Amino acid sequence: MHSYDTVTEALKDLKARGYTTDFNIAFDKLICSKKEVILNPDEFEIVEFYRFEGETNPSDEDVVYAIESKHTNIKGVITSAFGLYADSISTEMIKKLAMHK
Repeated sequence: MHSYDTVTEALKDLKARGYTTDFNIAFDKLICSKKEVILNPDEFEIVEFYRFEGETNPSDEDVVYAIESKHTNIKGVITSAFGLYADSISTEMIKKLAMHK
C-alpha cells in the first residue's frame, strides 16, 4: 500500500495507476454520472483505502477508497467525509465501507 500526505496526492497517483472513474455515494450505490455507471455494494471491491485527518480538527476526516468493479474493467475512486460532513448512506453501504475504515 502507498503512503500519501494529502487527499489530492492520493487521487492524483490513483488516477495515474488507472483508477479514473470518479464515483459518488448515492445512499445505497456508487454512481458515476459522467460515464453512466452504477455499482451496488455487491458489485465492487475496495482494493485500497487511505485515511486523512484534519490538521486543525482530527474529527474532520476524509477517506479515499480505490475500488474495482467485480464484473467489468472499471476502476475508480470514492472520497468520503466522516463526522459532521458525512452524507446519508444505507446500512449495506456503511458495512461495506466500514470494513476498510
